[in-house]
Amino acid sequence: MTTVLLVLAFLGFLSIVAEDFTKIDKAKATLFFGTLVWVLYFIAPPGDLSTEQLMHSLNENLLEIATLWLFLMAAMTFVAYVSHKGVIDGIVNKVMPTRMTERRLMLVTGLFAFFFSSMADNITATLVCITVLLSLNLSTDKLLRYIILVVFAVNSGGAALITGDVTTLMIFLAGKVKIADLVLLSVPALLAVLFLAFILSRSLTGDVVLVKRQTDIAKGDQIIAGLFLATIIGTIGANVAFGIPPVLSFLFGLAVMFMAVHFLNKDEAVLEYIRKIEFDTLLFFLGVLLLVGMLKELHVLEHFPALYEKLPIVVANYSVGLFSALIDNVPLTAALLKSGIEMSEGQWLTLTYSVGVGGSLLAIGSAAGVVAMSKISALTFMAYLRYFGYLLLAYTVGFLGVFAVSYLI
Repeated sequence: MTTVLLVLAFLGFLSIVAEDFTKIDKAKATLFFGTLVWVLYFIAPPGDLSTEQLMHSLNENLLEIATLWLFLMAAMTFVAYVSHKGVIDGIVNKVMPTRMTERRLMLVTGLFAFFFSSMADNITATLVCITVLLSLNLSTDKLLRYIILVVFAVNSGGAALITGDVTTLMIFLAGKVKIADLVLLSVPALLAVLFLAFILSRSLTGDVVLVKRQTDIAKGDQIIAGLFLATIIGTIGANVAFGIPPVLSFLFGLAVMFMAVHFLNKDEAVLEYIRKIEFDTLLFFLGVLLLVGMLKELHVLEHFPALYEKLPIVVANYSVGLFSALIDNVPLTAALLKSGIEMSEGQWLTLTYSVGVGGSLLAIGSAAGVVAMSKISALTFMAYLRYFGYLLLAYTVGFLGVFAVSYLI
């Protein structure tokens, strides 16, 4: 049965890659295989596990999935509201010039995604960046280049602070790195983003003309936009100061938003904005995380610490980043932290970068990539894969930079 489950999990991930050929939506395929493996897991459990043990495993995985689902639902509802009300268009109209070169836009996009994801979460940063880019009416080929940069930049910015990426927070809480170490990490991480922006923009020679629409944003909607920003900042502060889970803070912010809209505009059907969420995105996440959860239950992730017995630590850390493009980096990081591997602070810093940024190499390797795939129909797994060489080169540049600054610790 273990072999059958592994084969089905592999087919589930393969269905994402083969979407262009099978024409079966990745959300449908991953949900099918993700639920199938768990049904079979209960019917014929490996190792004769008891029903209580099976339920414990399922509940543990469903808790992780529900946390992400609820966070996504809250973030997407906020973004749907402010986007529908023209708040994002209004910000773009004020901040962006009427005309700029496509190369400059690439640079601005990379910088914004990097720094915004350091303060907010990767998913929110990705959603906001995609919303802005879609408003520019770029050609499909050019849009994909910008989206590729966004995914890499938000993961790079998130890895640089404990508020930006959960794996960075895990390594920090385990006492492996310090805040000062992460400040050092942010420098090569940013340089890698700028490097990728440069190589992606080499063939861009045109200009981008922003059609600035006259947007009259109501005072109440300005207040809601402020609540969105306050929710992001409050989520960071509450997590650092009191350890409040980000999902709880964001749900509270969403509840405050609902109440504020009710009193500011009683005719606004604010709950209808939940219907505007792309539920295929959430179903895709559900399927992928069920598959990853099964790999965790089958102890596949426990084999990765063996890399450190066969390879030099720096090579193993680099390789773990490549593996994180295929396997969720949270259980992968947890397995490494629990394995008892002895590394210096500098070596833990390189691991922090690799597990945080390595997922950018494939579309399914990070939450940002999955969100981008779900929002941009042209961004299939194969379309993303065309940029693998660029992404691998940028990842390597960043990793070597982190390796170099690790000697300062």
